[in-house]
Amino acid sequence: MDFDRPETLDFSEVKTLFLVSAGYAEDDVVIRRHGAVLEAAGRQGVKHVVYTSLSKASDHLGFALAHRWTERAVMNSGMAWTILRNGLYAELIGALSAPREGRITTPFGTGPISAVARADLADAAVAVLAKPEAHAGVTYELSGTTPFSVVDLARQLEVSYEPTSLESERQRLSGLSLLPFQPAMLLSISSAAVAGFLKTEASDLPKFVANPRDSLSIACVAARQAYALE
Repeated sequence: MDFDRPETLDFSEVKTLFLVSAGYAEDDVVIRRHGAVLEAAGRQGVKHVVYTSLSKASDHLGFALAHRWTERAVMNSGMAWTILRNGLYAELIGALSAPREGRITTPFGTGPISAVARADLADAAVAVLAKPEAHAGVTYELSGTTPFSVVDLARQLEVSYEPTSLESERQRLSGLSLLPFQPAMLLSISSAAVAGFLKTEASDLPKFVANPRDSLSIACVAARQAYALE
């Protein structure tokens, strides 16, 4: 199936649809893709949609809009629904905070970030999909349960944390081989982190994962791997 070709969307005999966000594009493209999926799913007899959205704490991020639009569309679709509001991946925060020339310069402020291991999100999704009817009409916040700061990350990596300005980070991102929409998207993560908006006060993750993985350790691994590729 191709989200950009609605005629290929075939959900016949599918009762519960697990819709992973078709991001990696401009908002209008993501909205069009998700809208086409929901229209086809409703027409073809899908009974329940489980959608992977973005945590409430991430409302200030540049890519939150398409998620909130999709949440509303899912809720108004006429199908049963469950929203899994995933926190930012620990692997992503680690990769974005990878040291360069022995120091971390990405401006992420000093406040805690409720990043979460991707494997924990997968475990939570499997638990919901095992009995979707038990989770109908519910939105779950699935951020990490042990927030960490980039100061903590730098300490674990035994490097200095010397954050640049957002302007300098924008200039650095503009010089990388990224898609046109990506520099602004990535910079919005830095802006939200600097402003202290990436911490979640409460998480539903323990309802599904008894012992959540250590997000800081996972971020450290991702940072070391990204640093090795520099």
